[in-house]
Amino acid sequence: MRQDSSAGDGIRRARRLQISFEFFPPGTPKLERSLWHALERLAPLGPDFVSVTYGALGATRTRTHEIVSAIRHRTALNPAAHLTCVGASRTEIEGILRGYWDTGIRHIVALRGDPPEGQGAFVPHPEGYRSAAELVTGIRACADFEISVATHPEGHPESPGLKADLDNLKRKEEAGATRAITQYFFDPAVYLRFRDQAHQAGVHLSITPGILPVTDFAQLNRISARCGARVPPWLARLFEGLDNDPETGKLVGAQVTAELCQSLKREGVDAFHFYTLNRPELTRAICRFLGVVESIPSIRQPAAPTLRV
Repeated sequence: MRQDSSAGDGIRRARRLQISFEFFPPGTPKLERSLWHALERLAPLGPDFVSVTYGALGATRTRTHEIVSAIRHRTALNPAAHLTCVGASRTEIEGILRGYWDTGIRHIVALRGDPPEGQGAFVPHPEGYRSAAELVTGIRACADFEISVATHPEGHPESPGLKADLDNLKRKEEAGATRAITQYFFDPAVYLRFRDQAHQAGVHLSITPGILPVTDFAQLNRISARCGARVPPWLARLFEGLDNDPETGKLVGAQVTAELCQSLKREGVDAFHFYTLNRPELTRAICRFLGVVESIPSIRQPAAPTLRV
């Protein structure tokens, strides 16, 4: 019997992998052109959303808002804006949220945030939010945003243990979060174990694995030292002696990341969040390995930079 094609299309759509991409706001017009090039290369893959990170300083906040607004108005992409508790009162954060809502932004990535450089530990603003869970509560009270939050399958650097991490994630869910995105990792068992432990602890949020395609091993070590992600010895051995051979390093990075994603996919994972570092090519390649192909037209870069310098 001939099957109805629309039903078949519905099945294919239901099984489609969800992908999302993270970018950081540029600090110069040249870097902004690189950002728009990255967006142009990745947009045809049809991401569910793209997010733009956010720092503690006012200039970084302004750049994030400008870039997110430009993506919203000049492309068909769905942008998400990062927001942290650092250095802002509740009134200031409400103003930022209302500005995003008025611009048409409907998705916030809510984070406690790292302390500014030189400040050893996070210190909440005297009139601000003390945690990501409190921030989620404030966002939910302000408007009906979609809210993504972070979680750390290998443990937050400041956490006393797994139970504290799971309790914190549950508080975020109870406050109104709609999705959790993990810190990056390189062993699929790390993610799978954490996901199962979270569900056993009563967390019902979808937990999307965060994936960092490795292009620069020295940079990876610097980032990992700050965020607490573990760089396994086997990965260090693969990149040993490649400091002056970036092309081989890219091939090794592609293989490592592709194998990680394929392992997760075989375990039923159907969503991936890529930390692109504003470099599109390796992320494009990994998506190809996963079977994600171009589904929408490319975007055109803005005629002039949006950055204020």
